[in-house]
Amino acid sequence: MRIIQLIIGTPRQTTPAVPAAPVPRAPRPTRSACALAALVLLCQARAADPPLSAAFTNSPLSDAPTSLTVLRDPKALAALMATLDDTKKLGSGDKVTYRVLEDQDPTRDLTVGDSGDLDVPYFGLVQAEKKTCRQLALEIKGLLEKRNYRRATVILSLQEINRKRILGKVYVVGQVKLSGPLDIPDDEVFTVSKAILKAGGFSDFADKHNVKLIKGGAHGEDSKHAVIINVAEIWEKGKTSNDVPVEAGDLVFVPKKNINF
Repeated sequence: MRIIQLIIGTPRQTTPAVPAAPVPRAPRPTRSACALAALVLLCQARAADPPLSAAFTNSPLSDAPTSLTVLRDPKALAALMATLDDTKKLGSGDKVTYRVLEDQDPTRDLTVGDSGDLDVPYFGLVQAEKKTCRQLALEIKGLLEKRNYRRATVILSLQEINRKRILGKVYVVGQVKLSGPLDIPDDEVFTVSKAILKAGGFSDFADKHNVKLIKGGAHGEDSKHAVIINVAEIWEKGKTSNDVPVEAGDLVFVPKKNINF
C-alpha cells in the first residue's frame, strides 16, 4: 500500500471554498435628502452670483447676461431705469439701443421711423417722438407687462441723433438782408438772434433795439402779444439770457428805425 502511495502520490487535500460576503446596497435617498441637496446647490449658485455693486459696474446695454441678483431685486431694476436719459427728446431718424433685461437677449439697434414710431420687439409700434429715453422706456415697460411680461425692465439709450431733422419753420421779415422762412434745427437752441444771423443779419436801417417776436404769428396770431427783444444788447453786451428761443410758426419782425434829420 505504501509502495502504491509512493508511486501514485499522496492525494492533495483541498480547502473547501468560503462563500463571499454579499455587498451591501446603498440606501435610496429620501425626499428630505433630495430637498436638502437642491437647497445646497441653490445656495452655491447664489454665492457664485456677483454682488449687486458689481452688477452696476457693467453697462446694462452690454450683451452679457444680467446678474441674477439684480433680476431678483425690484429696487435695483427701478434704479437702473432711473439712470436713463430724461433730457434729450427723440425724433424721427434717431437711432437707439434697446434691451429688456429679463429676456437675456442681446441689445438691439432700433431707429425711430419717419412717423415718429419705434418698432418694439415682441410688441409693435410705439410713439417715440418728443419723448425722452426714460419716458419711452417706462411706457414700453407698462405695455409689455400688460400683454406678455410678468416684469419688464426696459433699457433705452440714444446712440445717434438725426442731424438733418428740423422742428419746423420760423419766419423772419422786415429789416433783414434775407427775409423769409428758416428751418429750425433740432440739435441746437434756435433763438431770435440766431434766426436774424441766419437771415443775413440786419439791414442798414434796422431797429436792433425793438425786434418783435410774435408767437404763432405765421399762423395769424395777434401781434398784441409780441415780445420785444433788444438784440443789440444781446450782441454788444452779451445779455444772452434775453435771447428767446423760437418755435415752429413764430414770426420775427425787425422794424425800421426812426431817422431824425
